[in-house]
Amino acid sequence: MARHFFLDRDSISRDRAFIAGDEARHIASVLRLRAGDAIRLIDQEGWEYSAVISASGPQRVEVALIEKRPPLEAPARRIILGQALPKFQKMDYIVQKATELGVSSIIPFVSSRSIGGAGADRLHLKRLRWQKIAREATKQCGRRLVPAVEKVTVFRDVVQAKRENYLKIILWEDEKKTGLREMLIGSYHSKNAVVLVGPEGGFTPGEIELAEGCGFQPAGLGPHIMRTETASLYVLSVLQYEWGG
Repeated sequence: MARHFFLDRDSISRDRAFIAGDEARHIASVLRLRAGDAIRLIDQEGWEYSAVISASGPQRVEVALIEKRPPLEAPARRIILGQALPKFQKMDYIVQKATELGVSSIIPFVSSRSIGGAGADRLHLKRLRWQKIAREATKQCGRRLVPAVEKVTVFRDVVQAKRENYLKIILWEDEKKTGLREMLIGSYHSKNAVVLVGPEGGFTPGEIELAEGCGFQPAGLGPHIMRTETASLYVLSVLQYEWGG
């Protein structure tokens, strides 16, 4: 599949630039690309560059920039995934696959039934790892813009955030009347969507009540109970399909 390497715009000087850190090590030591090899680069604003390596080393790769192309047009709709912190390393998987499925941003949050806590320093390190995973997944699937992994927050702040023209969905296994399919019928006027997925134990009735008061609509996913990581990827896939993503 198409693969980009990330370029810091501050490293560009006229028609030349350099790549450092993990990207340089991957290019030089893992892929063993050398002077004369062509690569594609992308900067933090989504500009794409065709380049040729002029010098390759594990600490620094220098390139000559051949062509610069503007960012692709922004997608017609934005999809935000609000994900309650799951157990173990499941969040790594969710971030990776959500990136591949075109999510615009990911908001990790703590809810009433989230299992296991972590201090601020540890959550900061986790967020850095998740952002790195999103960046790697962006390269792997050929996207240009890396979805932002937001700072870990709490459920109340997620539902109370003001978002205009968003279809607001909260998945709830006890919702038996309205499924995701029924909710999406007639939703094409919505420009964007924010979807909240609970932890392994699901949301509490009190959380659902709070979310409804903030404009969220509970949606069920059918008769079977899905794992939290399955539910997240399922709903993103359905939204992309229904909205032509």
